[in-house]
Amino acid sequence: MGQHVRNIRIKKRVLPLYPLSVYLLLLLSILLSSGCRNEGNALDKSDSNNSAENSTPAYGDTIIVGSIGEPSVLIPMLAGDSASHEVAGLIFNGLVKYDTDLEIIGDLAESWDISPDGLTITFHLRKGVRWTDGVEFTADDVMFGYKTIIDDKTPTAYKEDFLQVKRAKVLDRYTFRVTYKKPFAPALSSWGNLPVLPEHLLRGKDITKAAFRRKPVGMGPFIFQKWIPGEKIVLRSNHDYFEGRPYIDHYIYRIIPDPSTMFLELRTGGIDLMGLTPVQYKKQTDTEFFRKNFHKFRYPTFAYTYLGFNLKYGLFTNRKIRQAIAYAINKQEIIDIVLFGLGRIATGPYVPNTWPYNPDVKKYKYNPEKAKHLLAEEGWTDTDGDGWLDKDGRRLEFTIITNMGNDSRRKAATIIQWRLKQIGIKVKIRIIEWSAFINEFIDKRQFEACLLGWSIGLDPDQYDIWDSSKTGEKEFNFISFKNSEVDRLLDKGRRTFNIGERKKAYFRIQEILAEEVPYVFLYVPDALPIVSSRFKGIKPAPIGITYNINKWYVPKNLQRDKLIP
Repeated sequence: MGQHVRNIRIKKRVLPLYPLSVYLLLLLSILLSSGCRNEGNALDKSDSNNSAENSTPAYGDTIIVGSIGEPSVLIPMLAGDSASHEVAGLIFNGLVKYDTDLEIIGDLAESWDISPDGLTITFHLRKGVRWTDGVEFTADDVMFGYKTIIDDKTPTAYKEDFLQVKRAKVLDRYTFRVTYKKPFAPALSSWGNLPVLPEHLLRGKDITKAAFRRKPVGMGPFIFQKWIPGEKIVLRSNHDYFEGRPYIDHYIYRIIPDPSTMFLELRTGGIDLMGLTPVQYKKQTDTEFFRKNFHKFRYPTFAYTYLGFNLKYGLFTNRKIRQAIAYAINKQEIIDIVLFGLGRIATGPYVPNTWPYNPDVKKYKYNPEKAKHLLAEEGWTDTDGDGWLDKDGRRLEFTIITNMGNDSRRKAATIIQWRLKQIGIKVKIRIIEWSAFINEFIDKRQFEACLLGWSIGLDPDQYDIWDSSKTGEKEFNFISFKNSEVDRLLDKGRRTFNIGERKKAYFRIQEILAEEVPYVFLYVPDALPIVSSRFKGIKPAPIGITYNINKWYVPKNLQRDKLIP
């Protein structure tokens, strides 16, 4: 909601099959780094009285969610933005998912068997689960989704995990088996995402053009109802959902590009749930009205924000220039001013206090003199005394692009612009509407530098972001980073189940990224959701709050008059 990023592991990403001790280590590290919590909001009067009427789950009502970004498509394997996955995640299911203890559990698969060599997984699927058009879900749908995602004609950034499969086979109506070419650590977790599609609706069709893209049929807790472009998407509860009918009857996803307008809608009851900006969290909701009528939460995210360089742009082919820019940026200043302290410094592509995070990589502490020294070594000096560095008659300047609607990124870009001005680098900032930003600039590599964020998964495999083969138009290595050692280490990290060997590979990758500076890793933001206190059944966990939204409810005495979506 508040944080919109390009995602690599979205929504239902699950852990690979590691010993329980590894799960506990990861879980404890997250909890120790200040896990999800309710930030001290008073309950409403009915809650405080603990009335039976107020504590009894009831069907009915509508939840209205505010978002700055509009989904691009509702077929998960085609979507690279979090807005699309947020909605699609309520419509579709994977074969597996993770629970609140970060342990892998079944979703559409009831159970699975893994061969002793780890190369073969046999999934035993739930029986009697139906697509919302009434047709039963079978292993043929899993096979159809698998074949679709690996098809050369399918423009997806997610196919790499499934290209590792040597053989896929439908054993019977409810049994699906995959055998891998080589050991692949994220194998089991990959089946929590993406490749389950209704064969009976999509067989023989081009999914990039099918009406299904914007009118999907799934098996999840909610059913697609309508999409009004630029305004909202409406879902209704799936009364036949295999985990039980959701208590909330409708889910409305409202597109409100301006965070200030969205906040006004929250205050006046136009929306029930949104991600707060840091200033909204710290200042604007610190009132009796919000304490009485809302619950707000804060928890560390599996995400980071960065300044990325287009490594094919002439200026940024020079590593020393990238390093100089890193030294010229005061990351703590950005966290203090932009995030009001609600975040941590990022030093690489992993979240601090998780097992793949390397705390000992090269740090670029704010040092403008070091930055100027590096630039001078490359011939960039102020020859004409105008305050800007130049070389061979050319001024040292570039443009940072970022997306409209994310105020934290806009402010961070402004601070970076000011800090770089202090050492003689001229920076322009361009704010672009989200869909155009992704489709016309990022995907087509039409940028010099970008300020963006990644949501990352619980498994540390980031092959799709950093491998030199993943630089195509819709792929995620859009800065064109290429390093043969990183390529080798990425492959090594995903080819072993040994946690120690994986850790060595990812630690070394972080050392290389710290030296090469393809990104200036800026900060890891906290998630700051706020929810109307009408909604009960919210159970904060290390994975956030919306994982059990199908169990949320509004007691009868607090329900609004029926909303007509």
